[in-house]
Amino acid sequence: MTQWEGKSRGTVTGYKIFIYLMEKLGVVAAYGLLVFVAFYFFLFSYYGSKSIYYYFRKRLGYGFWKSFVSIYKSYFVFGQTIIDKVAISSGLRDYFTYEFDGIDHIKALLREKKGGVLISAHIGNFEIANKFFAEIDIESSIYIVTTDAEHEKLQQYLDGVTGKSQVKTIIVREDMSHIFEIHHALDSNGLVCFTGDRYFEGSKTIQADLLGEKAKFPVGPFLLSSRLQAPVLFVYVMKETNKHYHLYARQAQFKRRDSQGLLEEYCKSIEGILARYPLQWFNYFDFWQANSKN
Repeated sequence: MTQWEGKSRGTVTGYKIFIYLMEKLGVVAAYGLLVFVAFYFFLFSYYGSKSIYYYFRKRLGYGFWKSFVSIYKSYFVFGQTIIDKVAISSGLRDYFTYEFDGIDHIKALLREKKGGVLISAHIGNFEIANKFFAEIDIESSIYIVTTDAEHEKLQQYLDGVTGKSQVKTIIVREDMSHIFEIHHALDSNGLVCFTGDRYFEGSKTIQADLLGEKAKFPVGPFLLSSRLQAPVLFVYVMKETNKHYHLYARQAQFKRRDSQGLLEEYCKSIEGILARYPLQWFNYFDFWQANSKN
C-alpha cells in the first residue's frame, strides 16, 4: 500500500477478540497477545513496514538497526492504543491516569459557546479525548470527521458493547453533505475534530514541509477551518506509559482565510509532538511519496 486507501486497519472481528480477552483476563493479557500480533505485522506487512522504516531512517535520522527495531515497537504501541481505547470505553477508565496540558484553551473555547474546531493527526490516541473531557464536565458533543466508513461500523459495535459514546461520526461524502453536518455541529456548540494528515488519492491537496520533506495534506480541513468563525485548536492524546496518557491542546495561530498558514502551524505542532513521542506516528503508508521519487 503506497498510498492511503481511505480506511484504517483493524476490523470489528479483531476488536471482538481483544474485548473478549480483556473481559476474561484483563488489559495485561491483551498486551500479551499483542506481542504476537505486532510481530505478524512486522513480518508480513511489507508496505507498512517499508513506509514506517523510511520515517525512522530518513525523517528522524535513526541508524539502520534502531530504525529496524523501531518498526516492531511502533506496531506494538499502535496496538496498545487500540486496546486502551476499548478498555477505557468498556468501563476501565480508572485503570489509566490522565494529564492535561493546555486545558485552559479548551475551557475558553467552551465558554464562547460558538463550537470549536480540533485538528489532530494519526498520532497518539485522540479517540479517547472524550474521556479527558469528562474531567472538565463538558456538555458539548464531539464530532469526528472521517473518510473511513469502516470507522462508523466499528463505533456502532463499540456503542453496543460499552454504551453510547459522546463521540459522533461525520463521514465525508462525495455529495458534500458533510459540510452541512459540520455547520450543524458547530451551531450546537459541538467540537468538530478533523485529522489533517490523510487524503484520498485524486482529491485536492495542499503541501507543506513536515520533518524536513514536502508532504501532501487534504485541503479540506485547513480550508474549512480557516474560514469558519470558530476557534481552532491542535489537540493530541499521547500514551506515555502503560497506564498514563497526556493530552496536549494548543491554540492555532494563523490569519483567517489563510489555509496555508494554518497547515504550516499544524506541521510545526506535529513535529513538536513527535520529538517527544517518535514511536507514535501511525501513518503506515508512503506519506512523503518517497517511492515515487526514486
